[in-house]
Amino acid sequence: MDRIRLGLVLHPTRDVSPVVDTIAAWAARHDAALAVRAEDRQRVPDPVQAMSEKDLVAGTDVLVSIGGDGTMLGALRMAVDDPKPVLGVHLGKLGFLVEVEPPELPAALDRLLTGEYIVEAHSCLACDVCGDDVVAFNDIALIRQPGQGFVTATLAVNGQQYGYYRCDALVVSTPIGSTAYSYAAGGPLISPATRAVVVTPSAPMSGISRSVVVSPDEMVRLELRPGSAPVAVEVDGMVIRDGSTSGAVDIRYRHDAGLVVRLDPRRYQERSQLKLSLLDLPLLPEQLRELLPESLRRQLGRRELPPPR
Repeated sequence: MDRIRLGLVLHPTRDVSPVVDTIAAWAARHDAALAVRAEDRQRVPDPVQAMSEKDLVAGTDVLVSIGGDGTMLGALRMAVDDPKPVLGVHLGKLGFLVEVEPPELPAALDRLLTGEYIVEAHSCLACDVCGDDVVAFNDIALIRQPGQGFVTATLAVNGQQYGYYRCDALVVSTPIGSTAYSYAAGGPLISPATRAVVVTPSAPMSGISRSVVVSPDEMVRLELRPGSAPVAVEVDGMVIRDGSTSGAVDIRYRHDAGLVVRLDPRRYQERSQLKLSLLDLPLLPEQLRELLPESLRRQLGRRELPPPR
């Protein structure tokens, strides 16, 4: 194939230099082009070209996300108008999207070069938040400010009023987002192969108290009622609006908005299944370690296990 062009998307605060150095060394051996966003220029070696976010997406073949699920979601949002395959390199504690561990990276890059991978399409939520257009690959949430009452909002689906919520938070998620905030709020796990939107209240006091699952062809509208507590609006865990007491959020499902590189889908599914089972164990990290075979405990040594979520 022609010279491969890789765009690096870096975790905003973690030290990513060992992974970047590995990629840079691989790129030098294979005559690959590397680029990064201009704001991250000081975090990468000189051969890596710096460019605007828009040019980074347009000018690369694959985005390499270095971090955890949050970094991966940021890369997907960055490319939502021009989807590019995203390879996730895991530096986080508990990732459901990322697949590649740093020691596996050179072999993974070799497979990118030879095309030995599949691309997994992901949906997103296209949201109108009081007139502002945003996208969410995991979820969008309306969250009360502590000590100031409850989120009180109505639910309409395709213009049909369904009822109201009075709760701590309202979480609207995609299938891949069903393992995140929605799951923590008591929502169902949705297969990534399913096309659906899930609306889940957290700590409901009155009104609708269970998850609502709607079709991808239906529009969800959440509108704050008079007297609602001030709410923050989070998109994939990032606060985009804070202290709102009125307004509406319109949410539509968008097909195939993001592309994720999968090198070993079966192994990835097994890892995700294990991570989900760990979430349901009410044990501290040191207690989880005791459940592992002795040989694996020795291999881990002092490495930290994922904290309970």
